[in-house]
Amino acid sequence: MIVHLRRARTSLVLDARGPGLPRIVHWGADLGPLPAGDLPALIDATVPPVVPSSFDAPTVLSLLPEASAGWSGRPGLAGHRDGRDWSTAFRLDTLDVDDPRGGGGEAVRVSERDRDHDGAGAARVTVRAADPGAGLSLTVEITLSAAGLLTVRHRLRNDGDRPYEVRELTPVLPVPAVATELLDLSGRWCRERAPQRHPWPMGAWVREGRHGRTGHDATLLLVAGTPGFGFGHGETWAVHTAWSGDHVTVAERRPTGEATLGGGELLVPGEILLGPGEEYATPLLYAVHSIDGLDGLSDVLHTHLRARPEHPRGPRPVTLNVWEAVYFDHDLDRLKGLADRAAEVGVERFVLDDGWFRGRRHDRAGLGDWWVDDDVWPDGLQPLIDHVRGHGMQFGLWVEPEMVNPDSDLFRAHPDWVLQAPGRLPPEWRHQQVLDLAHPDAYAHLLDRLDAVLREHDGIAYLKWDHNRDLTEAGHAGRPGVHAQTLAVYRLLDELRARHPGLEIESCSSGGARADLEILRRTDRVWASDCNDALERLSIQRWTGLLLPPELIGTHIGPERSHTTHRVHDLGFRAVTALFGHHGIEWDISGISATERIELAAWVALHKRLRPLLHGGRVVRVDHPDPAVQAHGVVAHDRSHAVYAVSRLATSAAQVPGAVRLPGLDPSRRYLVRPPAGVPEPALLELAPPGWLASDGGVTLSGAVLASVGVQLPALHPEQALLLEVTAAG
Repeated sequence: MIVHLRRARTSLVLDARGPGLPRIVHWGADLGPLPAGDLPALIDATVPPVVPSSFDAPTVLSLLPEASAGWSGRPGLAGHRDGRDWSTAFRLDTLDVDDPRGGGGEAVRVSERDRDHDGAGAARVTVRAADPGAGLSLTVEITLSAAGLLTVRHRLRNDGDRPYEVRELTPVLPVPAVATELLDLSGRWCRERAPQRHPWPMGAWVREGRHGRTGHDATLLLVAGTPGFGFGHGETWAVHTAWSGDHVTVAERRPTGEATLGGGELLVPGEILLGPGEEYATPLLYAVHSIDGLDGLSDVLHTHLRARPEHPRGPRPVTLNVWEAVYFDHDLDRLKGLADRAAEVGVERFVLDDGWFRGRRHDRAGLGDWWVDDDVWPDGLQPLIDHVRGHGMQFGLWVEPEMVNPDSDLFRAHPDWVLQAPGRLPPEWRHQQVLDLAHPDAYAHLLDRLDAVLREHDGIAYLKWDHNRDLTEAGHAGRPGVHAQTLAVYRLLDELRARHPGLEIESCSSGGARADLEILRRTDRVWASDCNDALERLSIQRWTGLLLPPELIGTHIGPERSHTTHRVHDLGFRAVTALFGHHGIEWDISGISATERIELAAWVALHKRLRPLLHGGRVVRVDHPDPAVQAHGVVAHDRSHAVYAVSRLATSAAQVPGAVRLPGLDPSRRYLVRPPAGVPEPALLELAPPGWLASDGGVTLSGAVLASVGVQLPALHPEQALLLEVTAAG
């Protein structure tokens, strides 16, 4: 059987004619409606030759690379049963196809949750295979969504009568030889999503995350592409490992000619021990292809995510978080005053951060004791909640449920409720340890306390869910515990949201350390970074947006002097940087001047006016030759409206920077380009801006001209930004 699935601009061809596991013949550009006779010819044309000093038959890469098929690279499956059954030779049992748009085969039974997640119009293939000699069964689930996003998951079942240890089970996909460059992301606290790029050499480029969470250094996408690919050009393939615990993402090129991208869970010895009849499922591997560079990858991912039933549908509320305004100094009157100012400038959600619960006057005590602190809040939180809601704003609350301070009533009562190796606690991190949520009593206690906080207060619409340390020596009942902990966190989030429909949750983890597509099945946005320095945020948000659409990325206007870098920026630069996301404020605005309040309110009003475009349009990023200039934008899908930001990061070698091209517009339509009204323009180095910018009428040009020639920039001071609104003229 040969399967050809097509969605959007993507084709997947699967060859299942042999007795072994099927192989992916093609994953990439749409091949069109191929005649029936062309599929066997395509397969014949792609079978590798028999080469000297090698196997007597061609070596082909199947859905699960096996040594028994001649594969000498990283194994798809590594495991054993008391030192035996360490090598497999799976044979195909069944292959089912569910293709509402014209596939073949029997319909696959898919859980309603997965069907909803994949979205309407998805095509699915389920492959079932077995190796009776090794006592193992394998199920491979492949989905091609309506947006053209491919997902792969393996399920391994122990059919033997003795336990089987799984050391690795990693889905991989082939990539053609034209992809010769790799790009991925690294980073650290307050400098997440730093891109790194290099040629793709022979061997394996392995990115491992051993943090027990996704990690500040996690690569959201591992991208392979044709030479020189950029945001708007080049053919690219990319994968994302959707898992919030330890994980691995791999690019491998073999001297025998094969190249693969893959990813899965990173397992500790002894972590997955399958008893007879038990099954292990890998995380979903998301895979995406584009002929239009990195922006094409993002377009597929953003389209898919926006089609999910759980994706936020209403306008994303402008949010003020009080952390950098008050820290642990909670005072009802002061917070009411801050809420008054927030309402004046147009804030729609007010979030009370750390410090509201028992014993929490600093970060060394109180975590785990999720009761309102009577000493600080003698009348409880309800008076503040009522005051906030009286202004028409939503109320949100900070929690860090997975952690516990040793200086807490919970830890003193239950020191055994902590992830730990036998006989010792892990080293402390921010004076805290990690609750073992796979412990039934710890899980039940935490669910009860969170549920009680929400039930006992009328009007908590949002939880800022933090996670401020790595999971180090994370043991459960004497065995490695990250896998069980990760699944328990998912269960906890699922149950809490089931009990409180409509509750929104943010994934905050020391900033951006838990940003992956599995946690985002249960949360409504991520906090991109604890750094609100606008210059740092430009890069952090640019590369976080490679995976996530703007409405899922928290982007706040910070104070004039950054809390984390002490760099100083004017309000315009901070506001333009924060405009392109789930907008908010992280700043003590109770003490700012009347002039600043008026300007801040104008920026908030502009965001609200542009919000349907920003949170529904297509993200574009400009390949500008000057590294001191960064430009990006969002274009409406009907290409009638767009907004672009051009930011000066530093001084340039050239006195006058080159024109900035504005991609994504309709080449045949004419557009008016000018800064939006109502907000201040940036300071300029030159006495007079370019003529088109000096005119109140802006400039009107075709989309073709704007994409190919662009508009000349003014000479901005470093760390200034120019906002351009583009509207179809007639």
